[in-house]
Amino acid sequence: MEQMLQNIDPMIPLRMKVSRIFWETEDVFTIELEPEDEALSKFKFKPGQFNMLYAFGIGEAAISICTDSSKIGAFSHTIHRVGYVTRSISNMKNGDLVGIRGPFGSWWPVEKTEGKDICIVAGGIGLAPLRPAIYHIFKNRKKYGRITILYGARTPGDLLYRDELAQWNKKHDVRVEITVDRADSSWKGYVGVVTTIIDYAQLNPANTIAMVCGPELMMKFSIDELMMIGFPESSIYLSMERNMKCAVGFCGHCQFGPYFICKDGPVFRFDYIKKIFDIEEY
Repeated sequence: MEQMLQNIDPMIPLRMKVSRIFWETEDVFTIELEPEDEALSKFKFKPGQFNMLYAFGIGEAAISICTDSSKIGAFSHTIHRVGYVTRSISNMKNGDLVGIRGPFGSWWPVEKTEGKDICIVAGGIGLAPLRPAIYHIFKNRKKYGRITILYGARTPGDLLYRDELAQWNKKHDVRVEITVDRADSSWKGYVGVVTTIIDYAQLNPANTIAMVCGPELMMKFSIDELMMIGFPESSIYLSMERNMKCAVGFCGHCQFGPYFICKDGPVFRFDYIKKIFDIEEY
């Protein structure tokens, strides 16, 4: 776990100011934050890490950071509006204050996988934790081989970052494939779950690292499909989600077998957690 700044109590939230909130879908919004406390002007994080967002007087929620990790200070979170905390945050206005603790957790292996092909597999809001990894790879494009982004959502209206997806799809050195479970009359792309387009990507399992994030069932079937075409377990990384309360491994709410998601995850290499990942409702 990489703490935000030395000598700062990880249990005390610092203040960020809301600079903008906009809706990605009917129930998913992105909040952009700027430092209110001077210490946060030096905020750094790794792609895949998360913060604890505190709605003062309401409570906290663990939310992945979805900004470009090379930027310092201001950052964003894309949030599914469920429960009291996220509903309270969604109702905030520009200038309102949010508490921040973090960053916490492990991160995507974007540095140690240089020289490899990369396959991003995302489902629904699972694209948000992967977005900083995508930014990092794009900014260091020459250090990687083939880049493939496979993204699935329930409907066209549930797709995140639609303008960015269109921009990524225009890059000559990146392959972007998007699918939806249920199409409408305007949809011209693939229809079906994201696992159905893995085979179309023509990946090279011997030289590709897969980074997977989405609903747990989607991740399970994505991993099965990747292994079916020859991916070793050690070449697959995934981001796990559990109910996190303290974010520093004290409370035990996010225990996952011998691990704590907040401290040892959320990003895991699949071979480390395979035995417990396959246990239903573990």
